[in-house]
Order: sequence, then structure tokens, then C-alpha cells
Amino acid sequence: QAPKKAKKKTTEAGSNVFSMFEQAQIQEFKEAFTIMDQNRDGVIDKGDLRDTYAALGRLNVGNDELDEMMKEAPGPINFTIFLAMFGEKLKGTDPEETILNAFKIFDPEGKGVLRGEDIKYYLMSQADKFTEEEVNQMFTNFPLDVAGNLDYKNLCYVITHGEEKEQE
Repeated sequence: QAPKKAKKKTTEAGSNVFSMFEQAQIQEFKEAFTIMDQNRDGVIDKGDLRDTYAALGRLNVGNDELDEMMKEAPGPINFTIFLAMFGEKLKGTDPEETILNAFKIFDPEGKGVLRGEDIKYYLMSQADKFTEEEVNQMFTNFPLDVAGNLDYKNLCYVITHGEEKEQE
């Protein structure tokens, strides 16, 4: 039993990262990795980052900025490291149920939507206050419905899964 346990420790950093994501998400990350790996050597390096930015129309990325990005990786950025880095970024996100419960405080009837005006007021006046620009950016990414309401259940899903739920 001891050798099995030791083996688990060594594979934890590598293969376990794949269990953090659904197969469709891994495929999307693979596509993104392939796009960014401009020279197709299986590793994203500083040159690949510069070329990716150029392909997106940003030509004036400084070496310092690229170096900072490269420093976020523990070593050469192959696909497994790339996936692990996204896993780390997403790991800080609360579970969907926790975020939903926070919104439900403002939705005692359990309608699943909140008035856009109310959300704007709360975001700009409570705790870590949002600026008007930040609130408008949120409403651009998550538009209000025709009645002026925010579908917070969809918002929570996107925050925790990174994509909109398929309409059934």
C-alpha cells in the first residue's frame, strides 16, 4: 500500500489537474493553448505570448509585462502547466451554491432575478464598492432582461463554470 501512496503524490501536480475540469472545458483550454503556442513546439514561451498579443492587435507589449506573465508559471508552460495555472486562478472562486446563497439574500421570493437598479445600488454602496464603470461593465457582460432584471442564477453559473448554461 505504501508504494501506491507515494505514486499518488508524484502524479498529483500533473494528472490531477485534469480532474478539476469537465472534458469539454479541457478541450477548450487545449484549443486556447494551441492558438497561443504560435511556434507549435508544445510550450508557450515569451515569443508565443508576444505573437499572441500581436494577433489580437496589441503590438506594443513590453518585455517587462511579458516577463511578469512568464514568472506566474513554475517553469516552462506546457499544456499541463497551462491547465494547472487556470485551475489555480479558478480555485479561488466560491462554489456555485455559496454565490447563489449570497444573491438569495436579496431575493426572498426566490424568483432567480434581481432588479438591475437594486444590484447597481448595492454594488456601489456596500463593502468593496464598485465604480459606475465596473457596474456598467458587468451589465455589458450580463445584460438585464427587458424588465430590467439580472438573472443571477445564470451569472453564478458563468462565474463558477466559465460559460453560459445550454438552454434546454
